[in-house]
Amino acid sequence: MQGQFLIIGSAVVIALIIVIVILHFVKKAELKYYQNKVKNLEIQRNMVASTPVLVELSKVEPIIKNDKLEEKFNRWQDKFNDIRERRLTIIDDMLIDLDVFVEKRDYKSCGYRIATAEIEIYKVREAAEHLLEEIKDITLSEEKYRSIVTKLKTKYRSLNKEFQDHREVYDFMQEAVEMQLENIERRFLDFEKVMEANEYTEVVHICKALDTMIDHIEVIITELPDVLLMANKVIPNRMKDVQSIYKEMVDEGFVLDYLNLDYNIEESKKNINKIIDRAKLLDIEGSMFDLKTMLEYYDSLFVDYEKERLSRKLYEETVGDYKNRLEKTNDLVHDVYNQLEDIKNLYDLNDEDVSIIHEVNKTLVVINDDFKKLVAKEEAKSTPYSMLNEEIESLSVRLTDLENDFDQALKSLGNMYDDEVRAREQLTEIQDFVKTSRNQIREYKLPVVPDHYYVQLSEANEAIGEVMKELQRKPIAIKTLNTRVDTARDLVLKLYNTTTEMVKTARLAEMAIVYGNRYRNKFEEVDKGLMDAEKAFYKGNYKESLDISIKVTSVVNENIYRKLMSVYEK
Repeated sequence: MQGQFLIIGSAVVIALIIVIVILHFVKKAELKYYQNKVKNLEIQRNMVASTPVLVELSKVEPIIKNDKLEEKFNRWQDKFNDIRERRLTIIDDMLIDLDVFVEKRDYKSCGYRIATAEIEIYKVREAAEHLLEEIKDITLSEEKYRSIVTKLKTKYRSLNKEFQDHREVYDFMQEAVEMQLENIERRFLDFEKVMEANEYTEVVHICKALDTMIDHIEVIITELPDVLLMANKVIPNRMKDVQSIYKEMVDEGFVLDYLNLDYNIEESKKNINKIIDRAKLLDIEGSMFDLKTMLEYYDSLFVDYEKERLSRKLYEETVGDYKNRLEKTNDLVHDVYNQLEDIKNLYDLNDEDVSIIHEVNKTLVVINDDFKKLVAKEEAKSTPYSMLNEEIESLSVRLTDLENDFDQALKSLGNMYDDEVRAREQLTEIQDFVKTSRNQIREYKLPVVPDHYYVQLSEANEAIGEVMKELQRKPIAIKTLNTRVDTARDLVLKLYNTTTEMVKTARLAEMAIVYGNRYRNKFEEVDKGLMDAEKAFYKGNYKESLDISIKVTSVVNENIYRKLMSVYEK
């Protein structure tokens, strides 16, 4: 029992020792963390204090030659003294307080004070850096701005040389350009004076002015010759050309009023005068675009002229052909339209059947009126040929559509006539088939003609009679006629096939009996069978007679039917 208490007690002691050790290391780590934070703040404070403001101020002092710069210098010294003597002192006090609180292990107060110190150091650092940039803007001004002005001088000399080498292309604007170049040169002199007086606040404005002036003179020197050339020569010459062609074409009978050429030329002249007036003030912004737009317009007129010439040629070629087509169509439609009542009476047509002819006639009247209006426009010389050509093309399409509709109507009427002619031809063929059938019966002289033959013959003759009645009717009902013809043809073909098959069967039966007679004396069975075949033959049962005779004779000759067919076909 005592041993167990001893073990438990030892474990408790060890656990306490471990806890104490852990707490010791935790507190030590926490202390080190806050000490590092304070140390880092001190480093940041020292970096602010070491900002080279004094070095830059020492560079400013020797170049002070005016009150403005001296005023700035004094203000910068005051700002730096405030940072160094007041604001950094405050930060030092804050860091000393932090050391005390860290030593006391008052970490709760440390957190807030560290954050406050960081904010204050950030503000002081920003103020010091901004101050340093202001001072450097002066100390580095000469090097920076001289570099800028050197580049501007190089660009200026190149532009000046371009102008001097090609002075003649600037025409009456030479003096204005020279004055602007002289202004730029005076600005360069102003720059040197300001730099010499160390008035760096003025240097910025001079450099910006030089940059703007040189950019402007670059546009002038580059674009002004083209502007003057187009305004004074190219576009005026183009105006003369289009006016000359315009007059020639009007004398030739072309209608060109829709181009409004006189008005557009007057407006162009006004715009050119405005461009030249602005150019005298060295203002050519947008001038090149306006001039190019004018030039494109006058160039497009040549295309319009050519279009009118081509349209006139096409119109003159088309209108003659169209007139001939229209006259032919008028004659055809009028002929058919005038005979429309006769056609209706001839083929038993109603108003709906011939409605398309009426529609064609109405449409044709409209087309004729439109063509007359078109010819009147041409004679009055009130419409450009391009529009006349479009109208004649539209009329041509409409006439083509009408011709197609009319052809379809004529085709329908023509089909009725063709059906009538075909019906008469087929009637003749059908009658020939009936005659052939009768001749077959008459030539072979069958002992008995079956009743069904006469029934089919009667039906065929009756159907032929119906066809003849339909052909004699006025008007002819084409649909009924076609039905009658089809019926008659089917019945006559049925009669013809029946007749042909019956005659063929009878002949084969007779040939089989004749062939078998030679074996009657030798074979009683053949004799008896042929007697039955003869009875069936004379009763008109030719199929039965053939079957019996073939059957009995095949006892003697198996190929009897093949031989009979061979002889029959020959």
